[in-house]
Amino acid sequence: MADSPSSQSSPMTHHKYSYHVENAGEGNHRAEKFLSAFAAILRHSNYRFIVELFARTTARCGRCAASCQVYQASNDPRDIPCYRTQLLLDVYRQYFTSSGQFRSRILGEDALSEAKMDEMAECFYRCMACRRCSIDCPLGLDHGLMTHLGRYILSEAGIAPKGLVVSVREQLEGATANTSAIPLPALLDNLEFLKDELRETKGASVDFPVDQENAEYIFFPAVSDYLMEADTLMGNAAVLHATGTSWTIGSQYFDGINYGLFYNDWILERIIHKLVGEARRLKAKKVLVGECGHAARSARQFVPTFAGDQNLPVVSVLELTWQAVKAGKLRLKPGVITERVTYHDPCNIARSGWIVDQPREILRSFVSDFVEMNPHGRENYCCGGGSGLVSLDETHDFRMKVSGKTKAEQIRASGAQIVATPCANCKKQLRELVDYYKLPVQIVGVHDLILRAVEL
Repeated sequence: MADSPSSQSSPMTHHKYSYHVENAGEGNHRAEKFLSAFAAILRHSNYRFIVELFARTTARCGRCAASCQVYQASNDPRDIPCYRTQLLLDVYRQYFTSSGQFRSRILGEDALSEAKMDEMAECFYRCMACRRCSIDCPLGLDHGLMTHLGRYILSEAGIAPKGLVVSVREQLEGATANTSAIPLPALLDNLEFLKDELRETKGASVDFPVDQENAEYIFFPAVSDYLMEADTLMGNAAVLHATGTSWTIGSQYFDGINYGLFYNDWILERIIHKLVGEARRLKAKKVLVGECGHAARSARQFVPTFAGDQNLPVVSVLELTWQAVKAGKLRLKPGVITERVTYHDPCNIARSGWIVDQPREILRSFVSDFVEMNPHGRENYCCGGGSGLVSLDETHDFRMKVSGKTKAEQIRASGAQIVATPCANCKKQLRELVDYYKLPVQIVGVHDLILRAVEL
């Protein structure tokens, strides 16, 4: 394995990624590998129909520029979503359509160059794939999907950020089988600690069941929650305890994270199979996903796609909690949170309209001073670390100064003292923004606040 900063010769010098490059000893023929990977994906997937449609209908009207917070902060035309989409569609038109191949032979159009490869690698990893631009596109183009496809092709050509590759390698092939490399004994010890903490703070014996067969739910939080979000996990467990829900954690696989969503469909599918396999091993009836935007979306959208006859219903813990509040099964002490609270919508669960009102109704039931950021809901601004960027250390300056700038301004304008958001990646990014911009706010999960209000 060799590491190569793909953007070294690029005209775009915004930031450089540490790339994992497969088969580096064969020579640096990245353009040929890219075209070969592109051809294979078009042949063996459903992407050809989408790409062909976009190639025929796309226009550079620039409406998406007004929606993109990256472009708003950078003013670099290469950050306009339709420009980035055109990079991929131009390759498709030249190499995978009859008219493009004819023009190339007759007019001698330039071949795909290493410089163009550098530009694509840079551009596709400046996009947060938040899909906010899709709301305003008059043609309904999904530029976030084109970013996803561009990253997929790059990764199949051996070009992907090392941080993502190393994490999923540990998840799929490593001894711990999770992206944070948490050994099972350490996980079990931490669960015992959380149980003791709940007994001391809430006066109740709240279990964290492990390997319980025939439970209604098997629980998959972002595995990083076990290390860094104790209050979120205790809040989850308190809700499940208070509502008498049957649930379990699996000992052989307990990571809800799916970084395949950020760069490679083949990796995405393998991780889904691991999740479903653990659910079937323990004979669970449903999958319950913790507070994590991309984990929830990955399971919700792709368990039905990849699990086949092993398909299971997928539920977000926010949906479960919301239903319990509505049914009167969960008692939350009104007015217990007196600080001003606002809510940040994770793009992966809000952009589609799936989870928007539910967390707000939960929070309003016990928060005395709730305010909204503007815009919010489906039109929210991304935290600035979406599409896996928050997991790449080399993007820190970019996330603070460019992609996260708008969100920092939103938080400051809200006047909130607490920002609640049900996403591990959003919390990490927002906490870094708070430190960078010296914002007088606390970043927590929704269930962190529920833990303070729940009556057991």
